[in-house]
Amino acid sequence: MEYILYTRAVEQLGMILFATAFVLIGLSTVGALWGTVLGFALSCVVAVYLFKFHMGQLIPPANPDFKFSRKDELKLATMLVKFAIPVIITGIAEMLIYNICTLVMGRFLLAEDIGFFAAADPISRLPLMISISVATTILPASSEAFSSGNKKSLNKYVSSSYRYSLLFVVPMCIGIALFAGPILRVFYFTDPSYVTGATALGILAIGMTFYSIFSISTSIVQGIGNPRIPMYILVFGAIFTGALSWIMVPAFGISGGALATTIGCFAMMVPILYFVFKLTKAKAPTKSVIKIIIASIIMGVAAIIVPKTVYGLIVGIICCPFIYVGGLIILRFFEEEDIVALRRLTGKLGPIGKLLNKVLNFIVKIQF
Repeated sequence: MEYILYTRAVEQLGMILFATAFVLIGLSTVGALWGTVLGFALSCVVAVYLFKFHMGQLIPPANPDFKFSRKDELKLATMLVKFAIPVIITGIAEMLIYNICTLVMGRFLLAEDIGFFAAADPISRLPLMISISVATTILPASSEAFSSGNKKSLNKYVSSSYRYSLLFVVPMCIGIALFAGPILRVFYFTDPSYVTGATALGILAIGMTFYSIFSISTSIVQGIGNPRIPMYILVFGAIFTGALSWIMVPAFGISGGALATTIGCFAMMVPILYFVFKLTKAKAPTKSVIKIIIASIIMGVAAIIVPKTVYGLIVGIICCPFIYVGGLIILRFFEEEDIVALRRLTGKLGPIGKLLNKVLNFIVKIQF
């Protein structure tokens, strides 16, 4: 599953890097659109490379004594196709969620406006790299726990996946939304007109919070053997987002497309959450999520007073994490198992890990 994470990370970073590079060399908004196309293309190349040169090491050699009849092959093929078709449709619908408002914009807006949206869209998806990493981990874990009937482990996996992903995703999305203008100035410093997409970026960043929750929930539901449920919800979401875009883009321009996408993500998040907790019987980490939201709001209120300039962005990047962590400490968010898990992570981060360990020591001293 980690290879899926690599391809998605390359896709998101490729979109941003290509779009920025094309704008810098003078291709303007058309370059931003081509950045999106090449981001997808690069992820395809990486996926083929990983499959050809790395996946083979994970497949054990064939046992010469193993017998598999034609009937068994047909049964296996039928089972795989039944599971794969909903997953494929889900993937197509997921791409439509990302891009259907851009298609609608082509009917009502100028190419320049669409380019501003295309330049902002990949930046708003950066927090998805965290939720995708959690989603790729939770799918096999939830599948194993559900199939073995281990309700305790399943409850832990479900609860932890939401806690740890939202712990990072929510403040990131709020930070991007508040500093949308300066972020676009930094990425597209040769052309100040790209700040036009700041409102759309801020709205999309909030929508990515909803989509992050949806992404994790989808992996849980698929992991426990229900691939059709996310498929139906995503198809509904794509149609709903398309209809909203058709109404809102002519009225509000690229901001209308961003708002339609955000509302569509929220509309998908609600039913998938219902099915997750209905099917797994897991307990929702309500208290933890509320504490994360409150700490993020505290950080956001502090960030509002920071000037929305490039220098203000630097100040925000330095100060906001400390304000956020301070809010979590005051709210007593961290548990002992969180500290153990975070220490395990910091051991892989070299010099930065030493600094983070000091922060963890401070948290332990204050909270425990």
